[in-house]
Amino acid sequence: MEKITSKSNDLIKDVKKLISSSRKRREDGLFVLEGARLCFDILNSLYEAEIFLISESAYKKYGDTARELSDSKALRTYIISDEVAEKLSDTDKTQGVFAVCRMKKPDYEIKSDDRIIILDNVQDPGNLGTVLRTAEALGISAVYVCGGCDVYNPKVIRATMGSLLRLPIFDNISCDEAVSFLHNLGMKVYATVPNDKAQDITKMNFEKGCACVIGNEANGVSPEIIDKCDGAVTIRMLGNAESLNASVAAAITMWEMLR
Repeated sequence: MEKITSKSNDLIKDVKKLISSSRKRREDGLFVLEGARLCFDILNSLYEAEIFLISESAYKKYGDTARELSDSKALRTYIISDEVAEKLSDTDKTQGVFAVCRMKKPDYEIKSDDRIIILDNVQDPGNLGTVLRTAEALGISAVYVCGGCDVYNPKVIRATMGSLLRLPIFDNISCDEAVSFLHNLGMKVYATVPNDKAQDITKMNFEKGCACVIGNEANGVSPEIIDKCDGAVTIRMLGNAESLNASVAAAITMWEMLR
């Protein structure tokens, strides 16, 4: 395997740009995983590593798994110095394991009995990543990410804990288009709102396929989308808080949709 020791190496510069720039990621159709767990999750996914980078220290620690990934799921593998790993890292303390992967369109066909989450302009990377991780854990069929934070933001990817590689995620679509598409399948779509006049989510019948829209952290679901939905649901609160964090609201909503 080729070894890279220079921080100014052109490949290292390109990978660093992919980590820091959403525009670069979209132009190249590539994103970067960082960390042993995330990178080695490729072994149990439909993804492969276009480029696999592992530091000298990490190779000593994860040798067997690193060799398996390099041999079976990586097109190119490079050993990098610990100093280069530090330069690349988006974390305070790097594990020295990186994988550049190509974006994929989900190989999943939405069915009329699916349970779907639509995210309307969710901005916070931690919220977005947590919603995706929770969606996979609870068994949501697919998630539409409509506007807001880039799905391939490194903070989002870390918060998903690998769910990005396994959950069907549709992110190149507007909220309006997503709602229209699901309506055409005969699916009901509900907006989640902090409004006492909306239907109590615990009293909703989610036996058939349906979708729920989770709104932006500051403004909630946009009025235009609320008008397009089949109804509005709310999570009743006994305390004085006006609303819930977006990822918490999404988790409760998904639990109610699936229980």
